[in-house]
Parts: sequence; C-alpha cells; structure tokens
Amino acid sequence: MSQKYSVSLAKIIDVHNLEVVYLPKNAEDIHVTTNEINRPGIVLTGYTDFFDSRRIQILGWTELGFLQKMNDEERDGAFGYWLGLHPAAAVITRGLDIPDYLVSACEKYEVPLLKTDEETSPFLAALIEFLNKELAPRVTRHGVLVEVYGEGVLITGDSGAGKSEAAIELIKRGHRLIADDAVEIRKISNNTLQGNSPSNIRHFVELRGIGIIDARRIFGMGAVKLTEKIDMVIQLEEWDHTKAYDRLGLDNEYAKILGVKVPAIRVPITPGRNLAVIVETAAMNNRQKKMGFNAAMDLMLSLGMDDVEPQDKEVEIFTETDNG
Repeated sequence: MSQKYSVSLAKIIDVHNLEVVYLPKNAEDIHVTTNEINRPGIVLTGYTDFFDSRRIQILGWTELGFLQKMNDEERDGAFGYWLGLHPAAAVITRGLDIPDYLVSACEKYEVPLLKTDEETSPFLAALIEFLNKELAPRVTRHGVLVEVYGEGVLITGDSGAGKSEAAIELIKRGHRLIADDAVEIRKISNNTLQGNSPSNIRHFVELRGIGIIDARRIFGMGAVKLTEKIDMVIQLEEWDHTKAYDRLGLDNEYAKILGVKVPAIRVPITPGRNLAVIVETAAMNNRQKKMGFNAAMDLMLSLGMDDVEPQDKEVEIFTETDNG
C-alpha cells in the first residue's frame, strides 16, 4: 500500500496568506490529505452522493449569492447537508464579506473558515499546485541531482563512482546543485518528477579525502537551487570489458521512477574520463531529442538505412537495496 501524506492547515494558511475567521482548534493539528478541491454547489441542495469531506471547500460569489437567496430554514438545511459532513475547511475568495450565518454555521459544525483576497480561479490553481507538490507520492534515492543547461539530471551509481566530484566540476562550470547523496523525488503529475534535497543536508556535498563542504557558501547562491524537475538519469558504472556498450544511442532507453518514464543512459567509468563534460553533452543531447532531433537516427538516414526504427527499452537504474 502506498504511503499517504498530509499537510497542515497552518502551512496552507501561511503559504497562501489566508485570513483566519474561525478555527475549531490549532491549525497545526488540522491536516489536509487530498489534493482535490471542491466548490459546494449542488451539495447545498442536498445531493451529497460522492461528496469527499476531506477536500477544502471554496466559496465565491456564486455560492454566497445562492445562500443569500435562501430563507433561514432552507439555509439551515443546506448547512446541515454540507457542513454536517465536516469538510476539511472552507475558504471565501475575492475578499467577500462573510455573512454572520455562515460564521455561526461553521462554529456549530466545527469547520475551519478562512478568507482570501484572491479571485476564485487563480486561488484554486495556486492551491491545487501547492497541494499536488505537498501530497505527491515520493521516494528517496541515492544519487546527485544537478541542473545542467536547464535540464534536471539525476546522476546515480555505486558509492565512490564519482557522482559528487562530477557535481563539483559542473558547479564550477556554471551549473547548479540541487541535492547530493540523497534525492527526494516527488511525482507532481502523471508525467513529471521533481527532485529536491532533504532539508537537513541541503547544499552539503561529501568529497572523499576532503569531507563535507557547503556548496552554497563556497561557490555562492548561484551554484545551488532548491528543486528541479528530473529530465534524465545518468548511471555511472565501472567499465566492464565483457559488456557491449551502446555506441550509437539509437534506441531510447528509460528508467521508471514512481511509474514515470525518464530517459536514462549508462556511462562506463575509466580513469581520465571527464564526467562533467559527458554529463553536459548528455543533457544537451537529451534536449535535442525532446525537440525532435535524434543524431543517431539522422546518421542512419544519411547512410540510406531508412528502415531503422528506434526502440524503447526500460533499464534498471536503482537496485533493490537502493530504497533511500
């Protein structure tokens, strides 16, 4: 069973600068567990089938106008249908005046009532984006995440393979570090992965023979970044002369992380190879492929081999013990 995550109402209030009208208890003790949002609408008429009480409820002009046209008895019934199911919280948008009867109803049913000056649609979009990130499925993997020419590159490999050293060289070449050693990966949409570093080791890099360094303090703020999408994976592995390595790059190899396909390549390590330059080239080549140009395919066509078709191949990047 996949792990479920939550975010406190206090963090939502702080991030979105919400005004507190009523709280039944400390906002730190109220947790939101779903990234879906609801506008009550038809629930106020009594149709509560499929209503998810875990969702934050958003009320704008339409909902408040509908409530205002009801008489007291109809309004009490609507609040019973809706607030009686104890939704996570209710937020009034556009800075609208909140009628006393709504405040009283929230107090009666102990439902948090909040307010924002934002218009309804922009607030909905911002809140959904925030909840998608906070509640996203996630996994921690051993590796280094760097941004190279705007591409998020996750470098993996055994301990001592040279991941951190490559990251330092990339920083000195103008690229940015997101995470070293442990990368927390979140699935923020069906086809998008975002990586960041655990807060307690953020910006720190371990270099064998030197020890722990703070990349932000040594190289400056321009050398680090908090988060980055993961566009490709590069696995560093010790050179094996018995293995046939791909020399054309015609096929599209990918790794699956949290069910998302990510372009992946394996790079054999030998003394003297400039890993930073290899990572830079791989990042630029990956960007070219996303824009529709495959150099290997173009070469095949120029040689008259127009019947060659690239194949998708899944590769195993993380070992069973690499669970973070």
